[in-house]
Amino acid sequence: MNYWLFKSEPDEYSINDLAAEPSGSGCWDGIRNYQARNILRDQVREGDFVFFYHSSCKVPGVAGTAIVTRGAYSDPAQFDKQSKYYDEKSTADKPRWFCVDLSFKSRFKEVVSLKTLKATPALSEMMLLKQGRLSVQPVTADEWRKILQMAKP
Repeated sequence: MNYWLFKSEPDEYSINDLAAEPSGSGCWDGIRNYQARNILRDQVREGDFVFFYHSSCKVPGVAGTAIVTRGAYSDPAQFDKQSKYYDEKSTADKPRWFCVDLSFKSRFKEVVSLKTLKATPALSEMMLLKQGRLSVQPVTADEWRKILQMAKP
């Protein structure tokens, strides 16, 4: 089992959107960064735990948790000409982009803010604080436990 942090802009797809999915599961799509794509495709597996991180908002931070319910598969948005994630260079035989399915687990009463994460010595080596722009990134087991302790589920 692995631990991950997935970043999303809450006006595009938030922890509330995932929680409201009728099936209880949602597609994490739209990854258009090669490094994040490679991590998603090659390392993220069914059963892995995910922190849902809200970025580009008033209080960026960890908003809740999810679990990967389906490992990497070809992102259907890359083939949809109406989607902002359409990629004319992708083909069914050679897809460029991948997605995973997530199931909602928990929403924190308060976001564990980026400011709080930065001020926590036990998290000083966290990838989020070193390479913050990457939308899919690993979290260590110790970082996972520490953030859960800090959260107010």
